[in-house]
Parts: sequence; structure tokens; C-alpha cells
Amino acid sequence: MAMQGQETLAELGDFLEQMRQAPDMAANITAWRVLPARPARYGPWPDGLDPRLADMLAAQGIEQLYTHQSQAVQHALAGRDVVIDTPTASGKSLCYHLPVLHALLQDPGARALYLFPTKALAYDQQHSLQAFADALGLRAGIATYDGDTPRNRRSQIRQAARVLLSNPDMLHAGILPYHTQWHAFFRNLRYIIIDEMHQYRGIFGSHVANVLRRLGRICRFYGSAPQFICTSATIANPVELANRLTNRTPELVAENGAPLGQRTFVFYNPPIVDERLGLRHSALDEARTIANELLQRDVQTVVFARSRLATELLLTYLRQDAARLDRDPQTVQGYRAGYLPTDRRRIE
Repeated sequence: MAMQGQETLAELGDFLEQMRQAPDMAANITAWRVLPARPARYGPWPDGLDPRLADMLAAQGIEQLYTHQSQAVQHALAGRDVVIDTPTASGKSLCYHLPVLHALLQDPGARALYLFPTKALAYDQQHSLQAFADALGLRAGIATYDGDTPRNRRSQIRQAARVLLSNPDMLHAGILPYHTQWHAFFRNLRYIIIDEMHQYRGIFGSHVANVLRRLGRICRFYGSAPQFICTSATIANPVELANRLTNRTPELVAENGAPLGQRTFVFYNPPIVDERLGLRHSALDEARTIANELLQRDVQTVVFARSRLATELLLTYLRQDAARLDRDPQTVQGYRAGYLPTDRRRIE
């Protein structure tokens, strides 16, 4: 696997050099930034955290926590709300998994609610949290509750789930209006996790803020006072946004301790095809060309598009290109809203 990774890096380096040297590509590059690698920085093991969690992580090769993980867990164990504002893939999920697992281990009645902006994120985190619970021998009753949840399972989840993973839409339409059926859950709710907080902005964010205020009123009605743990990709005002969403002022954890590999950011602007009108070549076609270059080098690639139609068009083009090159078209997969739940799970 290490050799494969080195080969992939070499192929990626060759492609970046090609972009820099080829006149037809270099002319369209408007910015090129290289961020250097940085080693990990570690913090102390949080005081009071159940020692079984340390043993479980050690068995999985995690001997220490990064500085932001240590700080976030310490705040949570001290009863404070917290917002973690660190880059993608910095290990933010452990910042909320550990306090939740600690609560589940210490109190058989404890409950936790995870809110994600997408179903895919919820399912991904369910798998990782379930793996931790299994390693601990903890019967945690971890369940996803969203529009894809079969109706014949919903009653069982309402009765048995100790950790519920959902999204703001389902919370608004499928949970809060029926809070009497969730009374045991709300009465014992200890943590509310709001992941990808930066997604909740503008009009949508104002709706989510009102749903969270409604959630808070219901919790108070049932006698609980859950803590909020919010996570975000790096933004300028994480505390202000968390305050507007939750009506609470959390502690900020923004010192990223995770290691960083070298990263190269290339801003590519499609060439102008009509100077008088200022029209540029199709961004979709340019993305197709770049993606094909990477796919031919067996470099794992993610291409984001702005609409479902653009996603499907690009998927069709890349599969046609793969077939012409005698490559398996199924190595290119689309992923977007509108796919059947079974298809989304298979692709994930």
C-alpha cells in the first residue's frame, strides 16, 4: 500500500508539472499556492475521561490526541458548550464521539443527538461511532433517523435509540412535532452535536436556528439541559455563528493539531473563446479534460459540480471517455441527491 501511495504521488506530481509546463494549460492558471507539510501536535489526555476509551483507542493505534481534540473533550467534560473550527480531515469527529461515549459509559440512560446537513454524513458517522461502541462492548442503540428510515423501524428507534443521527429537516418535520413519543429521549438528552455548522447560513441557517430554539424549549419542558458541540470547517466567525444558531456562547477550539501533508492549490480559469462578449470555454469540458488526465494516471479524483444536471453530464462524459480507452466505466461513479437510498449506500 505504501508503494501504491508513492506511485500515486509521483503520478500526481507529473500531472502538476504538466499543467505548469504545457502552454495550453499554463496560460489558464491564475494562482498557484503550495502549503508546506506540518507535523502533528499533541495535547494531554483529558482529565476524567473514562479510561476504557483510552484503551479502546490504543488498541486501534491512537496513543495520543491532537491538541484540538484534547481541548474540545476537556471543555465538554467540564460541562461547557464548544465549537471546533479546524480544517477538513483534522479529526473533528473524535472531539464529539469521545464525550458522547464517555456519557454512555457512565450513565445507562444518557442520550445524544447528532445533526448533519446530509444523509451521507450521518451514515458515515454512524458506522464509525458503531465501530467504537462495538470495540467497547457497549450496547449503545445507535440509529439513523431520516427520510430513508423504514417506517416499520421508527417506533423501535424511538424507544431504544441512545444515539440518534438525523438532519435539521427531519428534526423539524419528523421528530419535534411528535415529541411526546420521544419523551424518554428528550428527558435524558446530554449532548447535541451540530456537524458542518458552516452549512447553516443565510435563510436556511435562520430556519435551522429557529428549529434549534424549538428543540431547546422541548428539552427544558422535559427537564434536560444538553450541551452543544459544534464543528465547522475554518470560517472567520465560528463563535458568532454558533451563538446565532444555538443562542449559546461556546468555547472556541481553533488550534489545529493534526498533521498536514503538502497541499497544492491551483486555480484554473477556462480560456476565453469570445473576447468581445467575454465568453469562456465550458467549465464542464475543462473539468472533463483535467479529470481524464488524473484518471488515466490512476489518481483518485473527486469532481464537484454545481447542479444535478452537471453531475450527470460529467458522469456520462467520463464514462464514455473511459470506455474509449478500454477502461472500466464503472470506476467513475456519480453521487448526488435524488439517487435511491440503496444506490447511495452502495456507492458510499
